[in-house]
Amino acid sequence: MAKLYFYYASMNAGKSTYLLQADFNYRERGMATMLWTAAIDGRGALHAIESRIGLGADAHRFDADTDVWTAAQARHSETPLSCILVDEAQFLSSEQVWQCARLADFADIPVLCFGLRTDFRGELFPGAAALLGIADTLVELKAVCHCGRKATMNLRVDADGASVQHGEQTLIGGNDRYIPLCRRHFSEQIHDRPGMIA
Repeated sequence: MAKLYFYYASMNAGKSTYLLQADFNYRERGMATMLWTAAIDGRGALHAIESRIGLGADAHRFDADTDVWTAAQARHSETPLSCILVDEAQFLSSEQVWQCARLADFADIPVLCFGLRTDFRGELFPGAAALLGIADTLVELKAVCHCGRKATMNLRVDADGASVQHGEQTLIGGNDRYIPLCRRHFSEQIHDRPGMIA
């Protein structure tokens, strides 16, 4: 029976690299896959999905109105899919996460979702919250803080490298806008937030 997977981590943990490797493994064995990524993330210069180590692939792009179930079923009826892989899964809506679960449960297609768990404030993204709630398998990928501990948080910084503590939940960026940190060093950077100990 197919499962819904959620591979989550902070920035720079290799989520896209892991996704692209999984996709390659399926395709190398002659199996068809379907790749998805968030339309909001247009950073890829050559491909819809690009890793920091230079790997990339084209993908379907989802936005708030995308019916993942219908699009995947249409593709599956033409070419049987062995796996669906979703990058930037934190941007899925709760309804789209349930569509992914439905693809696993009723179309018997494994769905592997990769994304951030929390935003720059330490709060869950809607897609991540839904995946943490209903995914069959949760896998934490590891990133490293500058101190050597596991990085679990994403510090947003401005153009001068100063921490940003307010603003919209979504601001697309890479190493220029986010720094992966352990909770201790993240807390040191956001010490003036309500409830934080100075």
